[in-house]
Amino acid sequence: MICVVQRVSSASVEVTDPPHAASIASGLLVLAAAEPDDDARVLTWMANKLSNLRIFADDAGRMNRSVLDIEGSVLLISQFTLAGNCDKGHRPSFIGAATPEQAEPLIEQLGQRIAATGVPVRTGVFAATMAVTSVNDGPVTVILQRAGDR
Repeated sequence: MICVVQRVSSASVEVTDPPHAASIASGLLVLAAAEPDDDARVLTWMANKLSNLRIFADDAGRMNRSVLDIEGSVLLISQFTLAGNCDKGHRPSFIGAATPEQAEPLIEQLGQRIAATGVPVRTGVFAATMAVTSVNDGPVTVILQRAGDR
């Protein structure tokens, strides 16, 4: 699983078909791509890492607080293109991404596991065209990647 994580002061997603909107105030915008070998261990690791990642400022201005600590939220957006490989040619290859049938339940389970840690989770719509808006705070952006135990 690959996640691009942005510390945000706000983020939202809008989908036209089917109609859907979700937004968060302070928290994390998480763009997530499932990979074919992702399993329960990967999902648990990623959910715990996201919930406890200390990228929010403490009283001294140091990145020492997590989304749990600040009582923030997560906006979780499925984005298979993160698994694209651009090493050859000029068009990405997406063979490293999980199939939609594999990915949809994995992304849903990731959201459930994050919520189980106590962090409110909002989501986009799987496989829909989404308009995502965010105000990156910092800016702070990190990439988390965890391969399945092979």
